[in-house]
Amino acid sequence: METTSTTQVNPSKIMQVATGFFAAKTLLTAVNMGLFTILANRSLSGKEIQQKLKLHNRSLYDFLDALVALGFLQRSGLKETSTYKNTEDSDLFLDENKASYIGGMLVMCNNRLYPFWNDLEEGLKTGLPQNETKNEGKPIFEALYSDPQKLREFMGAMGGIQKANFIAFAKQFDFSPYKTLCDIGGAGGLLAAQVTLNNPHMKCTTFDMAPVTPIAKENLRNFGLTGKVIITSGDFFTDDFPKADVITMGNILHDWGKEDKKMLIKKAYNALPKGGALVIIENIIDDDRRKNSFGLLMSLNMLIETTQGYDFTLADFSELAQKIGFGKISIMPLTGPTSAAIAIK
Repeated sequence: METTSTTQVNPSKIMQVATGFFAAKTLLTAVNMGLFTILANRSLSGKEIQQKLKLHNRSLYDFLDALVALGFLQRSGLKETSTYKNTEDSDLFLDENKASYIGGMLVMCNNRLYPFWNDLEEGLKTGLPQNETKNEGKPIFEALYSDPQKLREFMGAMGGIQKANFIAFAKQFDFSPYKTLCDIGGAGGLLAAQVTLNNPHMKCTTFDMAPVTPIAKENLRNFGLTGKVIITSGDFFTDDFPKADVITMGNILHDWGKEDKKMLIKKAYNALPKGGALVIIENIIDDDRRKNSFGLLMSLNMLIETTQGYDFTLADFSELAQKIGFGKISIMPLTGPTSAAIAIK
């Protein structure tokens, strides 16, 4: 005999997730067009927005009011009498003229990742990337390093999305036992900058490929840290890591397969003194693989973008790190789905 549940079963969650791309594409389009930037510190009528963004009459208010309903815009009035302004979080994070801007990642999602994810099924069946390489394009990192403008856009996207995590790490991690830090794959130098700003006794190095150096120099100059953070060029696959008390990697390991992960962890181990710390900042998946949906979805994105990359749990990381010789392994939650996995030599 069937039992009756006290909770009414309904398909609302299924429909919310299944049509989630409606909301995602609406937000991504607004960012891509610069809507939140033109609304920075002011209100505009629907007609004024229409003129500035060159929008058609049809669906103008559906578009703007959808952003209101989603919580990204505020509105007074209705349709022809309406005026719109940013919500607090939209104004802080989606105005491209603010240092807190994270829209670079959203622009990349709109212009690159969104169409690639249409081929997820093919990726799941073949195990092959579904990005530019499908059409004989260069692998993502090779393409980026050969195009200064694309590289700058990518670094801006990655830096913007990680900034809050780097700040949280710089403030939460106990740096008192340490004097030096090297950020491997340090890109624009943002992690090294935040550690230096929040821990003046630390001498920090940012290590990445030579084409990234001008971007790192510019960022460090903007932070007033010229000469205070060392910029070192190199290839973390072919070069030894600079010696340091703390080695960090932000969203580096998930780009690579198991053997490359082991190789990078081994290089970090060799560069650290006894008692030194390896810190991996990633969307660490919970060990039971049930809660961190963003980490799991990011791992699917590694299928789309890379040949062998995947995101991982703390248990996965611990297995690799302990085989190499690391002792104590711990995790430090940062912001949202991101954590720092910490291994002590």
